[in-house]
Amino acid sequence: MQNTSKISSLPSMQDGQVNISGWLETLRDQKRIQFLIIRDDSGSVQVTYPKASEDDELAALVSTITDGSFVRITGQLKHDERVKLNGIEILLESLEIQSLSIPESPIADDTSIDKRLDWRFLDYRRPEMRLMTKVQTELEASWRKYWLENDFTEIHTPKLMSSPSESHAELFKLEYFETHAYLAQSPQFYKQMAMASGLGRVFEIGPVFRADPSFTARHATEFVSVDMEVSNIDSHHDIMEIQEQLLIDAISSVKEKYGEQVKELLDVEITVPTAPFPRISLTEAHEILKKRGYEVPRADGDLDPEGERQISDHVKEEFGHEFLFLTDYHSQIRPFYHMRHEGNPNLTKSYDLLWKGTEITTGAQREHRVDVLIEQIKEKGLEPEGLDNYLNFFRYGVPSHGGFGMGLTRVLMLLLDLPNIREASFLFRGPNRLEP
Repeated sequence: MQNTSKISSLPSMQDGQVNISGWLETLRDQKRIQFLIIRDDSGSVQVTYPKASEDDELAALVSTITDGSFVRITGQLKHDERVKLNGIEILLESLEIQSLSIPESPIADDTSIDKRLDWRFLDYRRPEMRLMTKVQTELEASWRKYWLENDFTEIHTPKLMSSPSESHAELFKLEYFETHAYLAQSPQFYKQMAMASGLGRVFEIGPVFRADPSFTARHATEFVSVDMEVSNIDSHHDIMEIQEQLLIDAISSVKEKYGEQVKELLDVEITVPTAPFPRISLTEAHEILKKRGYEVPRADGDLDPEGERQISDHVKEEFGHEFLFLTDYHSQIRPFYHMRHEGNPNLTKSYDLLWKGTEITTGAQREHRVDVLIEQIKEKGLEPEGLDNYLNFFRYGVPSHGGFGMGLTRVLMLLLDLPNIREASFLFRGPNRLEP
């Protein structure tokens, strides 16, 4: 196997023979000289070949290469400040065409996102798309670093379930041998089982599924959920403090490693948030919105997307902060397992985290007392018998606990100021998209 160099490493190398491989971006085939721009997953470089004669076999081979073809090249690396592309070039000595491309690409820079999704593997050859994936990797690496340094254990929960994980809404139901199963909406029940198991602090990054027919910029039917659950907490504020640090660490790490590239390719300046994030109760948010002249249209009191944008604008104006914890949601708009406030059973110890006007997280302290859980299940019109396996977690002693679920693609979308989560997904799944 040839010792192939990454193109990004070439500027720091000494002049001499190198081997590279990559895709042909452009070919300028002039009368006396040929210029090739070759790109791999780390960058691009100019390759130059002065034609030796009219029947030069290597020049003839170069002339046959189509844009997008994958080639392997051997040549002499030369540093030359006159070369606009990184001040280096490779003087071509030999070339192998590993795979020829169809000459005309089905997509261009101005192609719509829907068509680019049809040809996602070609779309991902753009430098900004590769950068997006590296940023996503850095986010996850930073979160894992925090968790592992703070005594968390990674778990992998089933995605096939015999009963709904949260409610009977937005469920994908499928045949399962002689019965049926549901695709998991959340690892919630299993995270709580981990608390009853004595694991204490757990996390998971994995797929979840929502049969939601929404065609919005922030919804998908399959997405990656970033989940965490912690035992021995006093309130939902303990979970919020952990999440603040997770986001500050991750965004700092991305800015340090990729901030310059994000600015260059996407024209986005990454802003690292400061702690504490502003915290406003849902009741206070309604009062603020009313003073701003906005009436929330939902009968249940939950904020609609415009309400979320407006309250985030208020926080930006008043506190200069992009993040906001909306806390203490009414029990009617929260799941049965959210703990209620002492002295006010209408309010839950829960929160949503908004970033730039978009919700990225729901978190809460969970109800761990089995008798209270059963009553709250009944209040929601559910049958405790149907949740007996779940309720067993709480019949043998379980500590107070809480956690959150956060959408990875929403975080990536907002961090890089992308227009929608279809852009932030490797392969998007929505109501009308199951391919590629």
